[in-house]
Amino acid sequence: MGKLAVELIGLLAQGLFSGRMIVQWILSERAKKVVSPVIFWQMSMAASFLLCLYGWLGNDFVIILGQIVAYYVYVWNLHAKGSWQQMHFTLRWLFFLTPIVLGAWLLIFHWDLTMEHLFVEPDIPMWLFIYGIVGQLVFSLRFIYQWIYSQRRGESILPIGFWIISFTGSLLIIPYAVIRCKWAYLLGQVTGLVVYSRNIMIALGERKAEGC
Repeated sequence: MGKLAVELIGLLAQGLFSGRMIVQWILSERAKKVVSPVIFWQMSMAASFLLCLYGWLGNDFVIILGQIVAYYVYVWNLHAKGSWQQMHFTLRWLFFLTPIVLGAWLLIFHWDLTMEHLFVEPDIPMWLFIYGIVGQLVFSLRFIYQWIYSQRRGESILPIGFWIISFTGSLLIIPYAVIRCKWAYLLGQVTGLVVYSRNIMIALGERKAEGC
C-alpha cells in the first residue's frame, strides 16, 4: 500500500480520535461538568482499529502498543454504559475477538515476519524506539487509571487524573511523532492537548463548586 494511502488511514483514525474529544468537550461544556458519553467510546473503538492498521502498515510497534492496552477498556466502558449489550451478539463477538485472533495469528504463525516488520528498522535509533514506547505506555496508563477508577465507582467516569495523564503522555509523544514524521499521529496529539487542558479546567471548576 502506498505511503499516501497509509497516511490517509492514519488521518481518518486521528480524525475519529480528535472528533471523540471534541464531542466529549462540547457535551462537558453544556453539562458544566466532565461527562463520559457513549459516542466517545464508540468512536474510540473505531479509531483504535484503524490506528492499529496504520501502525502495522507504517511499521510502527509504538503506535500499536498503545491501542492494545486501550481497546478492551473501550469495550468495558461501552458495557458499563449498557451500549455493548444492545449490539447484535455477532458484532459483539466480532469486535471482541478480532484483535485477539489477529494478534495470535501474527505471533504464532508469522513470528519472524511480525518481528521483522515491526522491530527491525535500521533507520530508527534504539533510544528513539525506547523513548516512543515509554511515552506510549504513559499515555496508555490513562485508560488503565480510568478503568480502575470507574470500576470502584460502578460506572463509566472520566476523572481529572485521566486528563492529567493524557496531557503528560501527549507531551512525551509529540517529539517522537515529529522525529518519525508521523504527521497524522502528531495532529491528533496536538488537538488532544487543547481538549485535555480544557477538561482539567472544567474538572477543577467542578471541584471548586462542590467545595472539594
